Amino acid sequence: MTSARTRAEARDRAPGSLPARAGPRWAMAGVAVLATVAALLGIGVRAGFGAHVAVDEPQYLLTALSIYEDLDLDISDELAERRWAPWGGQALPVQTEVRDDGTQISPHDPLLPLLLAVPMGLGGWVAAKATLALMAGLLAALMMWTAVRRFGVPYRLAAAGVAVACASAPFAVYGQQVYPELPAALLTLAAIALLTAWPARPVRPARAGGLWAFGLVVTLLPWLSVKYAPVAAVIALLGLWRTRSKALLAGFAVMGVAYLAVHRLVWGGWTVYASGDHFQQSGEFGVMGFDPDYAGRAFRLLGLLVDRGYGLAAWQPAWLLLLPAVALALRRPRQPVLLLPLAAAWLTATFVALTMHGYWWPGRQLVVALPLAVLLVLVYLTKAPRPVKALAGLLGAAGLVTYGWLLADGLAGRITWVSGFEDTGSPVYQALRLVLPDYRQGWALFWPYHLAWLALALVLVLTVRKSHVTA
Repeated sequence: MTSARTRAEARDRAPGSLPARAGPRWAMAGVAVLATVAALLGIGVRAGFGAHVAVDEPQYLLTALSIYEDLDLDISDELAERRWAPWGGQALPVQTEVRDDGTQISPHDPLLPLLLAVPMGLGGWVAAKATLALMAGLLAALMMWTAVRRFGVPYRLAAAGVAVACASAPFAVYGQQVYPELPAALLTLAAIALLTAWPARPVRPARAGGLWAFGLVVTLLPWLSVKYAPVAAVIALLGLWRTRSKALLAGFAVMGVAYLAVHRLVWGGWTVYASGDHFQQSGEFGVMGFDPDYAGRAFRLLGLLVDRGYGLAAWQPAWLLLLPAVALALRRPRQPVLLLPLAAAWLTATFVALTMHGYWWPGRQLVVALPLAVLLVLVYLTKAPRPVKALAGLLGAAGLVTYGWLLADGLAGRITWVSGFEDTGSPVYQALRLVLPDYRQGWALFWPYHLAWLALALVLVLTVRKSHVTA
């Protein structure tokens, strides 16, 4: 006879239904609060020395302010009045081209400024960042819900894994940085949560409400940034494959045409980069590089994970679990809904992005799909042996220590979110630097480390694929 405890554990693991008791609901609230607080604490750390916000952040905030006050995207008056000076430092990098009519439109897609317009108008840059922190909390809650309801992860494991991920880098950092990364991650996760509500082989037409919601969240992704178009396209194709919906296909076609038409009308090109000062000579597609070395960029396939400065694992070692998680997912028929959008983001960051060593916090180009990476890791850990789970706990705790140290260093003015962060005093990070490759340095600091990590990754992947771990 099945015991009550066994039945409860089975209920915890069953995809498609939360356990009846209140534990998971409280856990979802807990991870949401933790993620929000972790992001809010980062607001006190300056983005750059001498500025609360830096690089592209002032552009988003000025556009949000223009939308709130003038109901348009023209930031020429905000620039002339130096509205950015109290929070953007003494000098603002020029990004906009002055158009024939005297207007200046920032070369960034408008959805993030729209989301932040009211908070920016009422409470300034702090309120705008706090709004993003609340989105980080929502992302954490939805991540846990999706792990339990859609992928059968036990809620205690889901709560622990999501809490660690969202209270450390890069989620906690981008939970308050004025970039579209966090909202994009939220939309991507919402799309997958909706997509996985439908069976892989449709037995009945999908409900209109679900189709509308799915179409909306996928369509909104490029309006945060055109760089999310590949992820949106992959998710859209997965949705079309699952639903066989002609209405959904027609909707995506109409919205794609509308996106291009609006950009031609407002920004003067196929993308927002057409209004950028930097691209007036090279053209808008110069954003991908003027003479790309794709063979050289291929090193990023591993470097995005293990680079000693800009790799994910340098700041949260638990991201290394993504290697066995992906290897295991390749054996499972249900995982393409996680693997394919993650692959689209990873390939975009590898071959399309101009660089991975930019003036930003590490992992920026991957954040859009990292919630799916968390789900892959949680699915892997669900049936992993106890030693692996214990190792995962240690790695995750190490990343939490590093984020706490970063906060302390940042609040003391020793580092900022976009410069100097590699000088943090975190003993965990400084120890990891000794064994991670540096993709910006010469032979001695790159090739031996890179080849060693490449061999380790291949051995790990092949070992897991041949293992008898089952879902």
